[in-house]
Amino acid sequence: MIFQRPKHLKGELTVPGDKSISHRAVMFGSLAEGTTEISNFLQGADCLSTIDCFRKMGIEIENTPDRILIHGKGLHGLSVPSDVLDTGNSGTTTRLISGILAAQPFETTLTGDASIKKRPMRRIIEPLSMMGADISSVNGNDCAPLHIVGGPLHGIHYHSKIASAQVKSAILLAGLYADGVTKVTEPTVSRNHSEIMLNCFGASVSTEDTTVTIYPEPVLHGQKVMVPGDISSAAYFIAAGLLVPGAEVLIRNVGINPTRDGILKVAEAMGGKITYLNVNQSGEPTADLLVEHSVLHGITIEGEIIPTLIDELPIINVMAACAEGTTIIRNAEELRAKESNRIDVMVDYLSAMGCNITGTNDGMIIEGGNPLHGITVDPRLDHRIAMSFAVASLFADGETKITDSDIVTVSYPNFYEDLYRLTH
Repeated sequence: MIFQRPKHLKGELTVPGDKSISHRAVMFGSLAEGTTEISNFLQGADCLSTIDCFRKMGIEIENTPDRILIHGKGLHGLSVPSDVLDTGNSGTTTRLISGILAAQPFETTLTGDASIKKRPMRRIIEPLSMMGADISSVNGNDCAPLHIVGGPLHGIHYHSKIASAQVKSAILLAGLYADGVTKVTEPTVSRNHSEIMLNCFGASVSTEDTTVTIYPEPVLHGQKVMVPGDISSAAYFIAAGLLVPGAEVLIRNVGINPTRDGILKVAEAMGGKITYLNVNQSGEPTADLLVEHSVLHGITIEGEIIPTLIDELPIINVMAACAEGTTIIRNAEELRAKESNRIDVMVDYLSAMGCNITGTNDGMIIEGGNPLHGITVDPRLDHRIAMSFAVASLFADGETKITDSDIVTVSYPNFYEDLYRLTH
């Protein structure tokens, strides 16, 4: 894809359904009794990988343009997979499904694409093994492929070194099958979609401070799930709307869960004008977001807010590059363990565009305000890198080229079409 600076940015859009919630709706619906109906499901490659894995374990799943129907078989209804389970590019699928597979009465092998085979899995292998799981890295490097021999599990109280919804959720899902109560304590609270949805399906999950508790062997019942728009996908148009002179963008039905809304807090702290319309606080909270061009300034981003915006940090880097003054990002070492090493990739390419940016062990320091110019970007199999530099191109002189641009289908299949429509 080739991009140039546009003359304007105006209009409204609805971003795809939330990726995290779409994954979980398929998983929990498969483990529930009866039918689960999912509306506004994200038809991205990652979520389709989750559907494929559960189909291979005997779950009938109807995927239509309007809705997904999951014909669940209950907590103990999965069968031996018909093939190796391929999770594609999806870390969420890989880590969460491992917690389920650890308790099944069969063996499974989990694999994925080149990116997944580099992502750290020790963070789930350790707690699941403490619960009694037989889970190992096939190549002995603590990465996928993983071989899992299911069996009886024990309840534990796990103190996680990192705030990770994927780690927490893997343990909670294993806890559904354990012989006692399972608890997970995090250093700060990570996104809580699993806790909200498990309770809706009939599980008993409670949260106190940074500790989540789940009780074993619930009976889950099929539900109707309306997936809100993904704030991680909305983030690119939030940034574009704030930065393009004269811009005004209305983004409909965006999830504003407080464990995910760090991008909104950061944008407002930088001076961004975002108006919340049609706010709905029931279940997963949502709102329409009206974003208007603003003059942004640098801030320091660190501490407890980091888990609420970890996936949005690449586009926040772009916002910082276009803002006045210095932005400092700390406590974000988790960026090195994503689809790519996002610290190094963002530093490399923003530097090449003319930004004064320095990488640190756990983040970066960005001196904003330098003129940017177009470059060629290889997103390194990372959808968020591709979309971030598509937005960066809106403020760059000359052409910006993104190779392997189809990687955005992982989370936002119509991203380029939506961007084109708002700029034309």
